[in-house]
Amino acid sequence: MDISVTEFKHRCLEVIRRVEKSGKPVAITRRGKVVVRLNPSGAIASDSLKPWEQLRSFGGRLLAKPGESVLRNEDFEALR
Repeated sequence: MDISVTEFKHRCLEVIRRVEKSGKPVAITRRGKVVVRLNPSGAIASDSLKPWEQLRSFGGRLLAKPGESVLRNEDFEALR
């Protein structure tokens, strides 16, 4: 979502809540050019990260226990 600086000034709390709830960044523009990007807390520029590093920024958690694989034994056997 893009929003002008003037509109952001009038609706800043609403926009901040939207970013917080949706997790999607908002670009704030002046005369049609992006001057700043409002990202949710903990977000990192994803274009500089490897795919597995991008997954970390979503705040997901691994449900496997330490030493436990997320793959099934059959998956390993299929690769042999």
